[in-house]
Amino acid sequence: MNGNHAVIDWWLAPLSGAATHAIAPWAAWHARLMVLAWGVLVPLGVLAARFYKVTPKQRWPQQLDNPAWWHTHRAAQYSGVLVMSVGAAFAWSHGQGLTPAARLHAGLGWVVVAAGWLQVLGGWSRGSKGGPTDAQVRGDHFDMTPRRIAFERVHKTLGYAALAAAAAAIGLGLFVSDAPRWMPAMLGVFWAALAAAFVRLQRAGRCVDTYQAIWGPDMRLPGNGRVPIGFGVRRCPHPHPLSEGEGAIQTGRIIR
Repeated sequence: MNGNHAVIDWWLAPLSGAATHAIAPWAAWHARLMVLAWGVLVPLGVLAARFYKVTPKQRWPQQLDNPAWWHTHRAAQYSGVLVMSVGAAFAWSHGQGLTPAARLHAGLGWVVVAAGWLQVLGGWSRGSKGGPTDAQVRGDHFDMTPRRIAFERVHKTLGYAALAAAAAAIGLGLFVSDAPRWMPAMLGVFWAALAAAFVRLQRAGRCVDTYQAIWGPDMRLPGNGRVPIGFGVRRCPHPHPLSEGEGAIQTGRIIR
């Protein structure tokens, strides 16, 4: 029993090994909200957008434009930015007398806040959709206009860069606040699970090109003549469906 208590006490102790952990209420709420936003909501939204444009049981390309990924991505990212903004408000007037590590944490944090809102504003200005299902037909996305190409390049690059900056800011925040050991451990386990899911889904070929997921692989469509935007994006030149389970689109053939 004493051994179990010792283990529990070790996990509950601060990272520095101090006897107690004390943190101001504003800092505690700031930390909780920022971790929820950038440690949980935003990464889940990124996974949804990257790997679930075509779902495993969807009969693609007979069934096109599955909106589930879009609703999930938008809900997660909007919620994350809202939660982030409330968390940033808690820290707004507490920038005096900071240690160098705390100043670095604050600087990274404000960069992340700016990036989050830039992503929202960029999403609102991405242009029209168009496409065969739209009465207008012409559209920034369907035609892959320079406006849409610029949006996709900036949105994807800034999104992954913001995630990296947020991870660094969260790590620094845990160090600065001398958080209990169980907190970084639990967060590390969760992030490791997300990373493992990312690798598994990427290897399974689930990162399908957005254009093809919405309009199909017909090479007569204007967007299918362009190189996909983003790293590791799969494009299938033939109308092969994704199989259930581990099936994947990869270099135009089904991998089982």
